Amino acid sequence: MRSKPETQDERGSCRVGESGADPKDTAGHRARLRRRLLQGGADALADHEIIEYLLMTVIPRRDVKPIAHALMRRFGGLAGVLNADPAALAGHPGLGETSAAGLKIVSLATRRLAREQVDRQPVLGSWQALIDYLHIDMAHLTVERVRVLYLNAQNVLIHDEHVCDGSLDEAAIHPREVIRRALDLGAAALILAHNHPSGSPEPSRADIQITNRIAEAGRLLGIVVHDHVIIGRQGHVSLRAKGLI
Repeated sequence: MRSKPETQDERGSCRVGESGADPKDTAGHRARLRRRLLQGGADALADHEIIEYLLMTVIPRRDVKPIAHALMRRFGGLAGVLNADPAALAGHPGLGETSAAGLKIVSLATRRLAREQVDRQPVLGSWQALIDYLHIDMAHLTVERVRVLYLNAQNVLIHDEHVCDGSLDEAAIHPREVIRRALDLGAAALILAHNHPSGSPEPSRADIQITNRIAEAGRLLGIVVHDHVIIGRQGHVSLRAKGLI
């Protein structure tokens, strides 16, 4: 009977590591990482060791340290690895779908935790929690994503809408549709958010123009546009703080 073909993850777990490390040495290294993780604080492990430990849980019998370093170089750091496209991770040498899923579940859990902090209290009173949530979710995207956060009269988030992927202009986001959606949801206010894949969060002329069109449409129907937040790898910009709304 023909044997079932191994996946890339399975092949990786059935042999000694690429570096030729002795299995006993690898086991000892894993035990030391585990002790440091459990006994230390937030800085117990370096960024590449976090990736290495995650890979250890899905590739149990292989030296995954070289893979962790390669991923860090390829994707530019811890955040880049965890936010990488699943297909790109699965296709990386030595990995597969199982490994990609093991990395992506951490990204998903991080987003859920950040979202919980935003959901629990009025957004304007927990502004840093909102910025953290948006940065985790959007800063490392390779495409521009537009979102609208709809708030009730107490400024509590009632709906986080992914409007579109693409440049922020009236071809992608219509002021009337944004305000109509607010009325449908019973929202009293909203916050616009989008990211700049280039890394710089500085607003473009189009960003400013479309924001003010939406704000004007909202004023006519009693919907307040609190802000427009632009997220980049290098930080964020609030159009309200810059006096552009």
